[in-house]
Amino acid sequence: MQSINPITSFFSPAGGQFGLVNITVGQSSSPEVEKDVLSDVASYGKQIGQIADALLAVIEHLEAHRDDVIGDDGAIAILKDMMHAVATVKERHNRKACRPKRR
Repeated sequence: MQSINPITSFFSPAGGQFGLVNITVGQSSSPEVEKDVLSDVASYGKQIGQIADALLAVIEHLEAHRDDVIGDDGAIAILKDMMHAVATVKERHNRKACRPKRR
């Protein structure tokens, strides 16, 4: 569970942390590990982005070798559309973007 509410978190005098964005890790089995990964390795967005890029590479490799290897019920098309949208935002901020191939 992740709770990010910049408005109430910023103006709330209680909670022990004062800032624009406060992240509550929630029910982690090891909150210290979670905190260290976020501060020392990568944010949730960066981790998800790397996973999405790797998944996209696998999907495109499979599609290139056999059209029917993936039973596409629309989920892959939705992922690709989302990846294009993310790539557009990244490029707008002059960041490297992994863009799926269009079929």
